[in-house]
Amino acid sequence: MSPAIKCLILLAVIALFFVTEIIPLAITAIGGAVACGLLGLIPAKQVFSGLSNSTVVLFAGMFVVGAAMFYTGLAQAIGEKVVHIFGTGENSLMLGLMLVGTALSSVLSNTGTCACLMPVALGICAASKNPASRQLLPMAYACGWGGIITLVGTPPNIIGSGALTAAGLPGFSFFEFAWIGIPVAGILYMLLIGKYLLPKAELDADQEIEQEIEATTHDKKKQMISGMILLVCVIVMALDFKFISLEMTAIIGALVCVLTGCLTEKQAYSSIDWVTIFLFAGMMPVSTAMDKTGAGKLIANWAVGLMGGEPTPLIVTIVLFSISCFLTQFMSNTASAALLCPIGIAIAKQLNADPKAVVMAIAVAASCAFATPVGTPPCTLVLGPGGYKFMDYVKCGTGLVLVCFVVSLIVIPMVWPFFP
Repeated sequence: MSPAIKCLILLAVIALFFVTEIIPLAITAIGGAVACGLLGLIPAKQVFSGLSNSTVVLFAGMFVVGAAMFYTGLAQAIGEKVVHIFGTGENSLMLGLMLVGTALSSVLSNTGTCACLMPVALGICAASKNPASRQLLPMAYACGWGGIITLVGTPPNIIGSGALTAAGLPGFSFFEFAWIGIPVAGILYMLLIGKYLLPKAELDADQEIEQEIEATTHDKKKQMISGMILLVCVIVMALDFKFISLEMTAIIGALVCVLTGCLTEKQAYSSIDWVTIFLFAGMMPVSTAMDKTGAGKLIANWAVGLMGGEPTPLIVTIVLFSISCFLTQFMSNTASAALLCPIGIAIAKQLNADPKAVVMAIAVAASCAFATPVGTPPCTLVLGPGGYKFMDYVKCGTGLVLVCFVVSLIVIPMVWPFFP
């Protein structure tokens, strides 16, 4: 059996475990890397090379910088202020929650942003007699699409950029994902169409108080410091200085957060999402194995043949967007992007097209996990407090996914031409 076939069989097993989650995602990814070494697909010394990847450092640093805003209470204070500015009417409250969710999740954890805003939203909904079921899902969606704005907003963005650089191509800049315009399209969809698909029933009292707001005194000085640290990190990353990398910026920001007391060393360690770290680190050697064994090229040839022998880059983008979008409704968006980005690059090279547009489509689609309550943590977080049913996500989220699909396939070929 050729190394390429072995690699493809291993990839199929990894994909099966990702979809079913019979074992934890991180264990599947690390196990896949170990299997690559045992099968001789990569040298043994490269099995854990993903842990030394600079992107892992970027992940860790931004997890800590983002957590500082939550520990100091700044994120919640921002949420309260913005929501109060927009008022308590259903439409204005929905707009306010979506805007603050979008803004915060563009540079912070979407899960943390949603968890922080949820008790605030529940309290305001109770005071203004607005059903929480009318507000929590739009807010969760905003926390999901907000990550599409920046390179560090959500793991698929970094994974897509990392896949490009690993293939010897230029990666994405800090704000390059913002060109797609998903947040604007998403907000308009929810205000004009999506709100009519939300459940209208009032919540029971026990559902309204499911999330309690803990009375905690926060240090205003530390809130300002954490906010300044994040602002400086964003500015430095956006300016793309040659003497300081994204990873260095993130780590310096994390160090300053601990040194200034915005969070403790223990809190910094606990704020790092190790599942994301090990999932990414485990899939990098698998991606390397796909490249070295020729498995990626084999998939590319098969996919090209399946799509008509000589499909246009637009057709390839549509197919891969659809696959990524479907997978991410049921499995980790990080895993979806990690699986498909190397394949997309291989197919694009096969067609002599620029892989950047294809990778952009895959990464964006991986963040469109709106049609099920299990696709992304924010959607799962609001399931109980909002009193939602599975079909509420299907009805409202499917339309949002279609909007993202149409907007992406209009904008992507315009901003990133398939052929230079």
